[in-house]
Amino acid sequence: MHAEHSSLKILIIDDDEDDFFITSEYIKSIPGSNFTVEWCYEYEEAIVQICSGKFELFFVDYYLGAKTGLDLIKEAIELKCEQPFILLTGIGNQKIDIEAMKAGAVDYLIKSEMDTEKLERCIRYSFQRAKSVKALKANERKFRNIFERSADAVFLANEKLVFRDINDATTKLLGYSKKALLSLSLFQLLASDAEKENLERDLSRGNGTEDKEIILKTKNGDIKYCILSLSNEQDDGGKYYQGIIHNITVLKKAEKATLRLEKRGVADRLVHVLAHEVRNPLNNINLSLEQLMPEMENSDSKIYVDIIHRNSKRIEVLITELLSTSRPAEIILAPVSLQHIIDESIAVATDRMMLKKITLYKDFPGEQIIILADVEKLKIAFLNIIINAIEAMEPEKGKLNIYLKNNTEQSQLIIEDNGCGISDENLSRLFEPYFTAKRNGMGLGLAATLNILQSHKAEVEVQSKLNEGSAFIITFKNSTVQTV
Repeated sequence: MHAEHSSLKILIIDDDEDDFFITSEYIKSIPGSNFTVEWCYEYEEAIVQICSGKFELFFVDYYLGAKTGLDLIKEAIELKCEQPFILLTGIGNQKIDIEAMKAGAVDYLIKSEMDTEKLERCIRYSFQRAKSVKALKANERKFRNIFERSADAVFLANEKLVFRDINDATTKLLGYSKKALLSLSLFQLLASDAEKENLERDLSRGNGTEDKEIILKTKNGDIKYCILSLSNEQDDGGKYYQGIIHNITVLKKAEKATLRLEKRGVADRLVHVLAHEVRNPLNNINLSLEQLMPEMENSDSKIYVDIIHRNSKRIEVLITELLSTSRPAEIILAPVSLQHIIDESIAVATDRMMLKKITLYKDFPGEQIIILADVEKLKIAFLNIIINAIEAMEPEKGKLNIYLKNNTEQSQLIIEDNGCGISDENLSRLFEPYFTAKRNGMGLGLAATLNILQSHKAEVEVQSKLNEGSAFIITFKNSTVQTV
């Protein structure tokens, strides 16, 4: 007997006193041992003794009155007892042997075949196995703790990416309950068919995927930009995937905002240079006209002077408009109902909707959402988006959906149409000054809209698919939102 196990405290749980004496004598006669052996014959008392922490090894008889030793072992393990259990029985039975292992016993002995040598081997083997099991459990707890506490979504999924196990971060990211997610596939949460086809193509190579950018749609319909890593694994249940999803939505929005600011900065500098260079000769033209106009009052050429005068004024107005889009919008903030501003913006566009027979659907919360806003400026911003949506839709087929969502963190206005959509190339340039896909457009409407929204500390995101439609998502942060 190894010195480490030579002075164990052992509890024999058996309702037969004679069997206890026989077993304890065998144990005490093991060479080199100095075991302390105690006896317990009642089920309930045995549970108390097991939980006391005084004993390092338990011999449990199969028969314990109304209950069995298997029942005792199962209950003890449920109570987090990690000491080894050895099941004793009067006759050999393979079924009981299997059940004992399933219940958590580390070994199984037949009383009639018991001797000192078998007991010594059994005790030594039990502690070796119990040590291995304890190490495995410790590792499982360690990795389970990492799994559960990870800020990233961590999950296991089968070959079809149906979730098998998920951490709390996964439910938080996707907005579904754990029960709901365990019946869903990751493919079902991808934002588009193209995303699904792209991921299927990667996985068909058999090596999983690493650091792949994907776009997910949450239960609430929110879009999340993420980095996905999947590794292909295998266990007794077959092949499965281990996955990590890292949410980069904030980073993506910040990148877009930075890029937009950089582009706007370049455009603003260009505008100021052009305005300066154009206004100088324009002033000279206007001064010359002022001198010529009295002389040309009765001349046949007066009509041409008038044309020059009108167009020079038009150029002056255009320069002023260009400069106004490059400056932060000057706003006067006051508490106002967000629903009220949206309704007034819709009212201005009602005639256009009626002429094109556009169907309007509104979904607003019952409570009024109060924000700090410049009503007239914000109406212009909303109206620009609504009019663009109306113009993008076909007559009699158009559907304009306007949703307003509110929670403790933010309020979101979603203006959604089923129009022609916007290409990826144009989507990235949508808010650039002077960019337009319209034949007679100047490209200032959405630039001005963005300027107004940013002055209200609102964020705007656009989602679009060609030939399917577009959605403008405007987010007002909690710092300016109250409910009454």
